[in-house]
Amino acid sequence: MAEWTLLALMVAGAWFWIDSVAKREIALKLGRQLAERWQLQFLDESVACSRVGFARDGNGRMQLLRTYTFDVSSQGLERMACHLQLRGGQLLSWHIPPYATQ
Repeated sequence: MAEWTLLALMVAGAWFWIDSVAKREIALKLGRQLAERWQLQFLDESVACSRVGFARDGNGRMQLLRTYTFDVSSQGLERMACHLQLRGGQLLSWHIPPYATQ
Protein backbone atom coordinates (compact mmCIF):
# COMPACT_ATOMS: atom_id res chain seq x y z
CA MET A 1 0.00 0.00 0.00
CA ALA A 2 2.82 2.42 0.86
CA GLU A 3 4.41 1.76 -2.54
CA TRP A 4 1.23 2.84 -4.33
CA THR A 5 1.00 5.97 -2.24
CA LEU A 6 4.61 6.81 -2.99
CA LEU A 7 4.07 6.13 -6.70
CA ALA A 8 0.95 8.35 -6.74
CA LEU A 9 2.88 11.16 -5.03
CA MET A 10 5.73 10.84 -7.53
CA VAL A 11 3.32 10.94 -10.49
CA ALA A 12 1.51 13.97 -9.03
CA GLY A 13 4.83 15.72 -8.42
CA ALA A 14 6.01 15.02 -11.97
CA TRP A 15 2.71 16.29 -13.40
CA PHE A 16 2.91 19.47 -11.31
CA TRP A 17 6.50 20.12 -12.41
CA ILE A 18 5.72 19.59 -16.12
CA ASP A 19 2.57 21.73 -15.85
CA SER A 20 4.52 24.48 -14.05
CA VAL A 21 7.15 24.59 -16.79
CA ALA A 22 4.42 24.90 -19.44
CA LYS A 23 2.62 27.66 -17.51
CA ARG A 24 5.90 29.56 -17.01
CA GLU A 25 6.36 29.58 -20.79
CA ILE A 26 2.85 31.03 -21.15
CA ALA A 27 3.64 33.67 -18.49
CA LEU A 28 6.91 34.50 -20.27
CA LYS A 29 5.08 35.04 -23.56
CA LEU A 30 2.33 37.11 -21.92
CA GLY A 31 4.83 39.23 -19.96
CA ARG A 32 6.72 39.97 -23.16
CA GLN A 33 3.47 40.89 -24.94
CA LEU A 34 2.39 43.20 -22.12
CA ALA A 35 5.78 44.93 -22.16
CA GLU A 36 5.58 45.46 -25.93
CA ARG A 37 2.00 46.68 -25.69
CA TRP A 38 3.03 49.41 -23.24
CA GLN A 39 6.30 50.13 -25.08
CA LEU A 40 8.45 48.83 -22.24
CA GLN A 41 11.59 46.76 -22.31
CA PHE A 42 11.08 43.22 -20.99
CA LEU A 43 14.10 42.51 -18.80
CA ASP A 44 16.17 39.34 -19.04
CA GLU A 45 13.40 36.77 -19.10
CA SER A 46 12.76 37.60 -15.45
CA VAL A 47 9.51 35.63 -15.05
CA ALA A 48 9.25 33.75 -11.75
CA CYS A 49 6.33 32.07 -10.03
CA SER A 50 5.75 33.81 -6.71
CA ARG A 51 2.51 32.21 -5.52
CA VAL A 52 0.40 29.12 -6.21
CA GLY A 53 -3.15 28.70 -5.00
CA PHE A 54 -6.58 27.58 -6.11
CA ALA A 55 -9.43 29.45 -7.79
CA ARG A 56 -12.70 28.46 -9.39
CA ASP A 57 -13.30 29.01 -13.09
CA GLY A 58 -16.58 30.18 -14.65
CA ASN A 59 -18.01 26.66 -14.39
CA GLY A 60 -17.15 26.30 -10.70
CA ARG A 61 -14.24 23.90 -11.23
CA MET A 62 -11.10 24.33 -9.14
CA GLN A 63 -7.96 25.26 -11.04
CA LEU A 64 -4.46 26.28 -10.05
CA LEU A 65 -4.00 30.03 -9.73
CA ARG A 66 -0.38 31.05 -10.27
CA THR A 67 1.07 34.52 -9.78
CA TYR A 68 4.18 35.35 -11.80
CA THR A 69 6.44 38.34 -11.29
CA PHE A 70 8.57 39.93 -14.00
CA ASP A 71 10.59 43.11 -14.51
CA VAL A 72 10.29 45.80 -17.18
CA SER A 73 12.02 49.11 -17.83
CA SER A 74 10.73 52.25 -19.49
CA GLN A 75 14.10 53.81 -20.33
CA GLY A 76 16.60 51.03 -19.66
CA LEU A 77 17.80 52.54 -16.38
CA GLU A 78 15.31 51.36 -13.77
CA ARG A 79 13.53 48.10 -13.05
CA MET A 80 9.81 48.01 -12.39
CA ALA A 81 8.33 44.94 -10.73
CA CYS A 82 5.16 43.70 -12.44
CA HIS A 83 2.98 40.65 -12.03
CA LEU A 84 0.37 38.61 -13.81
CA GLN A 85 -2.00 35.86 -12.71
CA LEU A 86 -2.85 32.71 -14.62
CA ARG A 87 -5.84 30.55 -13.77
CA GLY A 88 -5.07 27.35 -15.54
CA GLY A 89 -3.47 28.67 -18.73
CA GLN A 90 -5.66 31.78 -18.99
CA LEU A 91 -4.55 35.31 -18.11
CA LEU A 92 -6.73 36.43 -15.22
CA SER A 93 -5.13 39.76 -14.29
CA TRP A 94 -1.93 41.78 -14.62
CA HIS A 95 -0.30 44.85 -13.11
CA ILE A 96 2.34 47.22 -14.47
CA PRO A 97 3.02 50.18 -12.16
CA PRO A 98 2.73 53.75 -13.50
CA TYR A 99 5.91 55.09 -15.02
CA ALA A 100 7.25 58.35 -16.47
CA THR A 101 7.73 58.63 -20.23
CA GLN A 102 10.02 60.94 -22.14
